[in-house]
Amino acid sequence: MKVVKFGGSSLASATQLQKVFQIVKEDPTRKFVVVSAPGKRSADDIKVTDLLISYYNRYLNNENTEAIIKKIVNRYEGILDELSIKKDVLVDIQQAIQQLSTLQRENNPHLFDAFLASGEDNNAKLVAAFFSQNGLKATYKNPLDLGLIVSDEPGNARILASSHNKINQHKNTDEVLVIPGFFGYTEQGDICTFSRGGSDITGSIVAAGVEAEIYENFTDVNGIFVAHPGVIHEPRTIEELTYREMRELAYAGFAVLHDEALMPAYRANIPVVIKNTNNPQCKGTLITTSRKVKHEPVVGIASDQGFASIYISKYLMNRELGFGRRLLQIFEELGLSYEHMPSGIDDISIILRERQLSQDIEEELLERMTLELKPDELRITHGLSMLMVVGEGMRQRIGVMADSTSALAKNNINLEMINQGSSEVSIMFGIREEQEEKAIQALYETFFNN
Repeated sequence: MKVVKFGGSSLASATQLQKVFQIVKEDPTRKFVVVSAPGKRSADDIKVTDLLISYYNRYLNNENTEAIIKKIVNRYEGILDELSIKKDVLVDIQQAIQQLSTLQRENNPHLFDAFLASGEDNNAKLVAAFFSQNGLKATYKNPLDLGLIVSDEPGNARILASSHNKINQHKNTDEVLVIPGFFGYTEQGDICTFSRGGSDITGSIVAAGVEAEIYENFTDVNGIFVAHPGVIHEPRTIEELTYREMRELAYAGFAVLHDEALMPAYRANIPVVIKNTNNPQCKGTLITTSRKVKHEPVVGIASDQGFASIYISKYLMNRELGFGRRLLQIFEELGLSYEHMPSGIDDISIILRERQLSQDIEEELLERMTLELKPDELRITHGLSMLMVVGEGMRQRIGVMADSTSALAKNNINLEMINQGSSEVSIMFGIREEQEEKAIQALYETFFNN
């Protein structure tokens, strides 16, 4: 029995929905179908989720919402018309979208989540109706009825442990259950959405809850590439990788699958496969708890921009009791989280996301560090990228670090930082953002074109 999830690009039009239907129909073990809201039909199109955000903003500002409601309804109606689906479901969708404008505006922390969630919720109704009308025994399943209960954290909900038993009760279903992704319900009955990539999280939760054989995540690519296709022309596709490798790659910018989405499936030891809706016969990329390490030591190269580095140097720092605690306490009191903290005997670097640093916070941070830590040297460097070389095979192969640094040096790429985790599954390099693409190309040539 399988859980399958389809992203927004797979559900953007009637043509795409017909492909989805064939994929589900051809495999009777695909019993749980998790859907996103309709995505873009073309590069200049607008996603339904973005239309809902516009609707929310207009409603919040007491503006007329009639035009935006019509635009959203028309997206669903267009798909229904092309597929010749009976209009009964359109009445339900239209009422649900209009009803959003009756929700309480003031002191309602769940308002934005309710607007966003309606994209997936209404699309699940449409998909279930299409499946049923074409001979599949399918039913729309609201997350509340499924038992998907989450913490009361709008925009950042987490699944509650009590949900798993409730979801598990549906595992022997004899029909296809079409489930909207991205959101669950609190114990008080309020809608709460997951963080970005939320539909992936729903799919993973359902797969764990029903103890699926596999969780298939359908998107618009043949799998996960070893490097960004916008930087490398036609990069290789990864056939198989471990959860740990995927976690490292997702952290460093691989956007195919949100890293939080892996956790429920990982804990339940359920394999995940990334497949292409437009090419379902392609094997895709399999993510498992362990794999046989092949000859290649590196499985992927990833990068992410928007980092800053704070460098602190102080003679005999290692003998100063409580130095690290005082340093991190300053970060905590300013509400800052750090990503990495490589250190030496007399120096330490703190890597953090730049988006946390407004001009006022940065000034206060440096001022407090100067007064409270009395460093010999203190400086901040903006505009950094974190470049990751990832692979379980590095543990059995000598020289990956040497090959990496040699390739970067030959291309005149200066290293601001090097960090290798204790797991030996990844090596991280801090470089200037303007050298990011050049660095990826150099490493790709070293590990995949030789």
